[in-house]
Amino acid sequence: MFEDGAILNDLFLERLNYLIYVVLLMIGLHAMIAKNNLIKKLIGMSIFQTAIILFYVSIGVKTDATIPIYLPEHDPHGEIAKKAGGPVVLEEAEQVAGYANPLPHVLMLTAIVVGVATLGLALALTQRIYQGYGTIEEDQLLVKLERVDARTRKDEQPVPDVAKSKSTKKTPTKRASKPASKKK
Repeated sequence: MFEDGAILNDLFLERLNYLIYVVLLMIGLHAMIAKNNLIKKLIGMSIFQTAIILFYVSIGVKTDATIPIYLPEHDPHGEIAKKAGGPVVLEEAEQVAGYANPLPHVLMLTAIVVGVATLGLALALTQRIYQGYGTIEEDQLLVKLERVDARTRKDEQPVPDVAKSKSTKKTPTKRASKPASKKK
């Protein structure tokens, strides 16, 4: 029924780009989950985002399509349309089918901008973490944060004063004496 070469061709060669995107997704996900270094995690996040962007752009590709350009003759109020006898209406399916959908590409441009901003903020935070704690390794950072948290909890707990609780008597306070005024 099917030849082995036809199955291989249909499953892998025609969809090779999707296989590459899945491999990139897995590499990025592995780096984000398995690595302890924060910079390596950010590199994994960037690879993951890039794979998603490539995937969506490849979905928007249309063979032998052109970009949807707004031509002056399509404008119902333009001078060219008035001279030509009215606007040209794109009702034919052949004309419309020849245009590529720009929406996936525009959305991915937005995703690229958001990804760059996220990466920049994450790198700045990583730099501050390194300045504050002296490491960007996640396990060492967690140990240092637990120590800081333990010290903070220890400082917040009130220590009972044994001397105050036993004695209810008030001790008199001394008054500071005024210096004698000098007579002239």
